Amino acid sequence: MLIEALATEPAFFVGSCLLLGLLVGSFLNVVIHRVPIMLEREWRAECAELAADAGAAAAAVPPPATERFNLIVPRSACPKCRAPITALQNIPIVSYLVLKGRCAACGNPISARYPLVEAVTGLASAAVAWKFGFGWAALAALVITWFLIALTCIDLDHMLLPDNLTLPLLWLGLAASLAAPLPGQPAIPVDMRSSIIGALAGYLSLWSIYHLFRLATGKEGMGYGDFKLLAALGAWLGWQMLLPIVLTSAAVGAVVGITVLAVRGRDRRTPIPFGPFLAAAGWLMLLYGHELVDRYLGLFGPRT
Repeated sequence: MLIEALATEPAFFVGSCLLLGLLVGSFLNVVIHRVPIMLEREWRAECAELAADAGAAAAAVPPPATERFNLIVPRSACPKCRAPITALQNIPIVSYLVLKGRCAACGNPISARYPLVEAVTGLASAAVAWKFGFGWAALAALVITWFLIALTCIDLDHMLLPDNLTLPLLWLGLAASLAAPLPGQPAIPVDMRSSIIGALAGYLSLWSIYHLFRLATGKEGMGYGDFKLLAALGAWLGWQMLLPIVLTSAAVGAVVGITVLAVRGRDRRTPIPFGPFLAAAGWLMLLYGHELVDRYLGLFGPRT
């Protein structure tokens, strides 16, 4: 009955995806906060092993943490008083409003980032459901959307696009391409040929730009995580969407960068993460890429 209702009632499907997105957004907050810490701990452990192998003093590198720390444990707690967050306090958006943005135990302010991520994830999930309707295409688009939100926030916070998010997104896109889209269905995921070429071209295009820029200026213009993110978008959306993604992200990134420099007066050498622009452009192309390309080509009229 539930599956039938989701398939036959568009409003019910969109509402269900909205609620699901709110719940997933709560989990994405955990991912955004913990993944960089998990990576830092791994790096510290590797440095400690290398230091020990080289006979370095034990104080040269801080010892790695021994307690378990992953996406499941320890239980979420207030960063100031360490009071555990209860299940009722984990209800997306509602709990933030009820608590008036403060910890129930110590009154420490809770970052508005948490309900914002939940709201954006819920609304983006609803938009995907409205666009694609019930089916595998919507499921694929939801997966892409959730990954892009997490990657965007982590890159904004840490100038980092972790391999343990970009690479699974890439491999999922390639694996999903094995199931070719049915006739008359949205082309998400794309066919295997478009997916493989998209992944290769996505990575190599930014890789080439990176090295050409470095040879010309002696500076690094972007990170390898950007290459992997574009490769993942190419795997899901196909090589046909790569140029619109790059052009859109570059244009928006230039406008935002100039605006930030003008408003904040920051030095031109201050790095600005490119991943959020790639993610935003990729999500727009996911929803409207084919329509935008068709309209652009339609401006030139039919060839005679």
